[in-house]
Amino acid sequence: LLLLCAAFSSAVTAFQTVLPQRITPTNKPILSWTETQLFSTSSSSTVSTDAIQVQASVKQLKRTLEREYASFFSPMERDFYAEKVTFDDPMTNLEGVAAYERNVDMLSGKNIIGKILFRDAGIVLHKVEGGVVTQEEQDNGRTAVHISDVITRWTLRLTFQALPWQPTARFSGISVYNLQPGGPKGVQVVKQTDYWDSINIAKGGTYQKVPKGAAIAHFLEQMKPTQFEAPSAGNELPYSLLRRGTDYEVRRYPAFTAVQTNYERRDEGFSELGTFSSGLNPLSPALFTVASSSSEQEQQQPKSMMWPLGFAPPGSSTPPELPNAVEKAEKEIWKQKNCKIVKIPERVVAIGSYTDASVAPVVRKADRFLREACERDGLTVTTSTQDTLNFAQYDAIYSMGKRRGEVWIELEKHPWTIE
Repeated sequence: LLLLCAAFSSAVTAFQTVLPQRITPTNKPILSWTETQLFSTSSSSTVSTDAIQVQASVKQLKRTLEREYASFFSPMERDFYAEKVTFDDPMTNLEGVAAYERNVDMLSGKNIIGKILFRDAGIVLHKVEGGVVTQEEQDNGRTAVHISDVITRWTLRLTFQALPWQPTARFSGISVYNLQPGGPKGVQVVKQTDYWDSINIAKGGTYQKVPKGAAIAHFLEQMKPTQFEAPSAGNELPYSLLRRGTDYEVRRYPAFTAVQTNYERRDEGFSELGTFSSGLNPLSPALFTVASSSSEQEQQQPKSMMWPLGFAPPGSSTPPELPNAVEKAEKEIWKQKNCKIVKIPERVVAIGSYTDASVAPVVRKADRFLREACERDGLTVTTSTQDTLNFAQYDAIYSMGKRRGEVWIELEKHPWTIE
């Protein structure tokens, strides 16, 4: 295992290398996800450079990054990287564009070591921002051009097939590209620094450097075999993983159509929705909304649960109509049971997990921890979630094995806003 870990350490070099690499961070927090803080400091300057031409080159670089991420750097646009570019991430440090490319080739399985160690490697790019070009008149009459850092947000996954159980590791984070004018394309990356959301986020949502041991420990934790889990109640509603944090995740869920009902006892709610959804191929998880307070007055408020029945395809924000489900809900028997079809818009949700049964104390504790984590990391929850508990149950109600429960809190302010 130590040999495998050593091999992976070199590979993750690739992996972070693959991801936009990191700038030499200081020992104090240096990067906030807010635009003002991220891009308040210019990365470089030069004299007598046409700012308009540089801005065009920066735009081309950002488009190139989008293409490189989508293709897992096949090919890698070497002309945008300085020959002595430096790369820094939580596990590795590299210098030179050739070293970067070798690591990329390993992760993508282009060389022998990569073919042995990894499969299914891929990066999802969520956002590219920064790269603002400004001019400044100098005392000598010349004009200096400044380029702010380009920041990418991404999620990477890869399967480590050298282990018998073939675990899949997932990382999310940011990459900071330090630029300067010059090179064949008019602008070059001279330094790249990567940060992982799971270990590098400091209080308030800034990013800071941590010892490499923290990165190794986090990776090894993902390599552990999984325990026996209770079977899921159905195929899972798809989502895009935006952040894999220290003790929570952030996901973007597509708009979806669901059947919803009120309930007094959860087993009765499962029974009603299960009967209604017969033949409609419902999706997991079952989603619940209850009062957040344990006071007797608030506990008398209706409790609701719903099952997703269909979701919007990629590129669409419109949930499916599902005429068969709508027609079924119009029947008197289902009206009496208060079953109705609802449409839920696309949303970004913070997720906290637990493995105990979804009883009130467990759910309330998980909800409290998740809210504290969001506040700690600079994420703002929607005000409408303050008085309710929203939780998800993936396994069947009386199933055996390790359970999978989650609390969901919709986010109002976060760095993954699509402009």
